[in-house]
Formats: sequence, structure tokens, C-alpha cells
Amino acid sequence: MYWIASGLLYRRVVSPFHKLDPRVKLLISIEFFVLSLIASSIIAVSIILLSIVSVAAFARSLKRVGRTVVFSLLFAAFIFGFNLLFGLGILRALTFALRFIAIIGSTSIFFVTTSPDELEQIMKWMRIPRDVVFAFVTAVRFIPVVMLDAFQIMDAQKSRGLELEKGSLMTRVRNLVPVLIPLVVNSVIRSGELAEAMESRGYGSTPKPTSLYGMSLKWFDWLVLAGSLVVFALALYIYHTYAFPL
Repeated sequence: MYWIASGLLYRRVVSPFHKLDPRVKLLISIEFFVLSLIASSIIAVSIILLSIVSVAAFARSLKRVGRTVVFSLLFAAFIFGFNLLFGLGILRALTFALRFIAIIGSTSIFFVTTSPDELEQIMKWMRIPRDVVFAFVTAVRFIPVVMLDAFQIMDAQKSRGLELEKGSLMTRVRNLVPVLIPLVVNSVIRSGELAEAMESRGYGSTPKPTSLYGMSLKWFDWLVLAGSLVVFALALYIYHTYAFPL
């Protein structure tokens, strides 16, 4: 679990995909997301998954995207069993399960290759209120950290003899109390430190603060943007022509 949670943390990697404008990366992620939603056959979903894997390999983040996919396998297995239980057939149930994995992979590409600072720039570019931007970006920064804290606390409590994987369901829930209390205390301490840091930096004193870094589309960004839109339009045309013949 620690291995999976560490995959949610952003790590700067030198690759052409990481150097793209964050808006272009968001567009590519949205295109994969839409195609994953409308794909209705196992062949189409497999092609989308292969494309996501190719983009992740190009971005040198295949292992990190794979960690989030591993995290979603349990839910994919549940979707497969649920659809199989209602008599949709193995291929149909497998299509829905792979579609869920493709959706997770499409969103993972963006968050794995985009720093919280770039995410903040995108939200400001969308004219989202500053307080909402700050709350969302802070959650993106700290949720993986809190997960890692939880796993570290669980390992520490296990070394002291706490049983988290034995007994009935109620027993396991009660055994989580020694994990939740230190986790809540750490979160409260971290939130207090964050509030002091915000106050010391004068958060809210300026109605429209400026930013040191900005976003600008370069020629490579325009090239990738145009290419992704062409491929996306071609995929929609193929889907409309062969899935819904006139």
C-alpha cells in the first residue's frame, strides 16, 4: 500500500511531455477520458488503454501511472463481478472493468505529470475563485502526504503488536483507533503550521496577487495540441461511423 500511495506524489521528471503546457496535458487527459466513456467494445477500450500506456511511457511515468492502475484493480474486479452477476456476459463485463481502468489511467496521466503549481495556474486561468483554488491545490498536495502518514503509523503500530488484519470486521474497526488518533493529531498540527505560513506571507492582503510564473503556448505545444485534436476527432468519427451506422 505504501508503494501505491507513493505513486500519487508528484515527482519532477525530464521528458518532453512534462515540458508541455499544463493546458495541453489537461486536454489530452480529457480526450482520453471522453473516449474511455464512449468506448463500447473490448477492442476499442484495449486501443485506448494501449494509447494511455504509450503516452505514459513517452512521459517516462509508466511505473507511476501503473501504481494508480494497481490501486483501481480492486474496484475493476468488483465492476467485473457485478456485471457478470447480472448476466451481461464475460466480454461485456470485462469491457466495463477495462473502461474503468482506462478512466483512472486517463486522469492519472495528468496528475502524475502536472505539478500542483501548474494545476493552480490552470485553475486561475479558468477564473476560479482564489479561495477555491487554494483549497483544492492544498488538498492535492496533502492528501497523498496524509496517506503516507497513515501507512507509516500503521507500520509503527504493527511493530508494537497491533493486529489490523485479524479478527472480525468490528474488531478491525476498533483496532484502527490507535491509527486514526495520531493521524488526526498530525493533520491538525500540519493545518496549524499551514495557517501560520499563510499568515506570515500575507495571504488575502492583496485582492489580485500576481504570479512569478505564467503559461504560454510554444510551437511544440501548438503542434501537440493540433495533433491531439485531429486524433480525437478521427476517433469520434470512426466511433460514430461504425458504432452507430446511419
